[in-house]
Amino acid sequence: MRQDEAQGAGTTFADFIAGTMWADVAAQSHQAKRSILNFFATALGSAHDPAVTTALRTLLPFSGAATSAVIGRPERLDALAAAFVNAVSANLLDFDDTHLDTIIHPAAPVAAPVLALAQARGFSGRAVLTAFILGVEVECRIGNAVSPGHYARGWHITSTCGVFGAAAACAKLLGLSADQISNAIGIAASQSAGIVENLPSAAKNVSVGNAARNGLFAALLAAEGYSASPRAIEGPLGWARAMGDEPDLGRLTGSLGKTWEIAKNTYKPYPAGIVFHAVIDGCFNLRAKLDGRMDNVASITVQGSALLLARGDRPVRNERDARVSIHHCAACALLLGVAGVTEFADATVFRPDIVSLRQKVRAELDASLPDGAARVMIRLTSGETLAETVMEAKGSLADPLSDRDIETKLHDCARLGATDWDIDRIIDGIWRLDTLADVSSLMSANDRADLR
Repeated sequence: MRQDEAQGAGTTFADFIAGTMWADVAAQSHQAKRSILNFFATALGSAHDPAVTTALRTLLPFSGAATSAVIGRPERLDALAAAFVNAVSANLLDFDDTHLDTIIHPAAPVAAPVLALAQARGFSGRAVLTAFILGVEVECRIGNAVSPGHYARGWHITSTCGVFGAAAACAKLLGLSADQISNAIGIAASQSAGIVENLPSAAKNVSVGNAARNGLFAALLAAEGYSASPRAIEGPLGWARAMGDEPDLGRLTGSLGKTWEIAKNTYKPYPAGIVFHAVIDGCFNLRAKLDGRMDNVASITVQGSALLLARGDRPVRNERDARVSIHHCAACALLLGVAGVTEFADATVFRPDIVSLRQKVRAELDASLPDGAARVMIRLTSGETLAETVMEAKGSLADPLSDRDIETKLHDCARLGATDWDIDRIIDGIWRLDTLADVSSLMSANDRADLR
C-alpha cells in the first residue's frame, strides 16, 4: 500500500495544500484568471434573474454582517450567504467553465466562497489565486476518481465535488494547518449533495450554491477545532463508495503538484450543456449547406454518445429544459444561426417555428462517438441527405476561446444582466489579480474606486 493510501487522501491533499506557495502555482495563474473572468461573466448575466432575486430575498433577513458583495447588484450579505448567491448566479445560465474529463463546472463552487471570504477578511489577489487553483485541483481530482460512475448514478458532480474544492480553497485562504485542512475536507464529505434529476430546475443551482457555502462552512468549522476522518473520501464507508463505485486512487492523488487540472478547463461559447456544443456546431455547418432550404427539411437525426442522449433526449417545457435539449440546440442553430442567451430564453423556446423544427429532431445512440462529439444528419423532402460530424466543438481544448473571446462574453453577459458594475474595471482587475493588495476593490466594482 502506498503511503498516501495508508494515511488517507484527506491527509495527502492537506499536506500538499498547506505546503504549496504562490511560486508553485504561478504558472497556472493565467488559466485561473480566465476561469474567474468567465465566472464574473456568468454571475453578472444572472444578476437580476428571478432565481437570484428570490435567493437574495430569502437570505437577507438572516444574514449576518454585510461584508461581501452580491455580484452585479448593490446588496451585500455575510460571506456564507454571498457565497451561496454568487455560486447560484454563476451557474444559472449553463454558461460556466467546464472540466471536460468530469463535466464539473469548477469556478462557481470555488470562486464564489473564496471571493466572499477574501472580501470579508481583506485577503490579497495572490492569496485568492493560490487558493482558487488548489480548490479546483481538489474538486477535479475527486471528480476524476469517481468518474464516470458517480454522474451516471445521478449525482450532480459540480455540486458533490465542488464542496471539496470550496473547503480546500477556503482552508488555504484562512491559513489553516495541514491537520485543519484535512478536517475541512472531511467535513465537506458530510455536506456533499446534488442530483442530476433536478438539472432542468432551479434546484440544481441550490446544490451548487450549497457546495460553495458548505465548503466555506467546513473550513470555518475546521478552523475552530472540528475534526473529521482523514479517509472521509475513500474509506470503506466514505463518500466515494457511498455515492458511487470504488474510487481510482491513482487519479485521486497521483502526480499531485506535477499536473494541474485547471490546465484542462474549457469555456463555453454557448449557454447550454457542454455535450450539446458539438450538436450546435454541426448544425451551424449544415445551415450553410442548406442555403435557405429550411422549408425542405424532412427530418433531423442527431447521433452521439450515451451521455449526450441521457442528458439531452428530453421534452422541452421551459428554458431550463432547452439548455439541456438536443432538439432545441439543433432547432435554434439551424433556424436562427445563433445560439446565445436569447436563443434559450422562453420567448425563443416557444416560437412556433422553433417548436415545429424541434419536432423533426430525433436522437440516436452512436457508441463509437466519444462524449463531446456529435453527428447531425438532415434528410430533405427531395431525399437528399446532408451530414456533419464534429469531434471537437468550439470552446474545447482543441478549439479554445481566446482571452478576448471571454472578455467579449463578459461584456455581453453584463448587458444581459443590466448591471451598473464597471465591466472594464472588472476585466482589468482580474488580469491584474495577483497584484491587488486587497480583492475588496474588485468586489466593489460599482463604487468607481481605484483598484489597488
